[in-house]
Amino acid sequence: MSINQEAYREIRNVLGEKITLVAVSKTKTAEDILALYNEGQRDFGENYVQELIDKHAQLPKDIRWHFIGHLQSNKVKHIIPFVYLIHGVDSLRLLKEIDKQAAKTGRVADVLLQVHIAREETKFGLDAEELEQVVTTVSGASGDWANVRLRGLMGMASNTEDVSAVSGEFHQLKVLLDRWFPSGAILSMGMSGDYQLAVKEGSTMVRIGSLLFGKRG
Repeated sequence: MSINQEAYREIRNVLGEKITLVAVSKTKTAEDILALYNEGQRDFGENYVQELIDKHAQLPKDIRWHFIGHLQSNKVKHIIPFVYLIHGVDSLRLLKEIDKQAAKTGRVADVLLQVHIAREETKFGLDAEELEQVVTTVSGASGDWANVRLRGLMGMASNTEDVSAVSGEFHQLKVLLDRWFPSGAILSMGMSGDYQLAVKEGSTMVRIGSLLFGKRG
């Protein structure tokens, strides 16, 4: 068995019914994903467009595919017909392209705005001012943006052993969610190493890979 069934069940027990588990399946085979699917998992997250397209074609159609990587505007059209939720929207330009491509397929695309909360400069995301600009631009437009729906926020904490720093970054993201989104919005934060801290700070969706599938080579 290529998945850790015991870890999966333990995580699901910790999360309960109200927190969504997105199984991060990048670089994993269709067989690995199917093994977790057969345990009842339906939400899977991919980082690369072509890999997502290939897996979508091979696997059951009731899987909810989350795109959690850095999405380039020229790749949007390839996943927009079937993607369930796009996590990493970090610019108005990208959001505009998602709206455009979603309109072509006659659907409304659900997206999360990615906020930069970590110390590392290498991570993507909007700062607080840019977030305000995007939210107010979209919410204030009448008729425009009809094919995108802002569902909440996503963020990645610093890669550090400093628990208080990580908790503080997650708290910062929760404050921004409460400021700009109504109750019931999605807060996607927390990965294999810090998901329990994220849950304590109000996460409603965690993205876990290595605990379920093992370390990547």
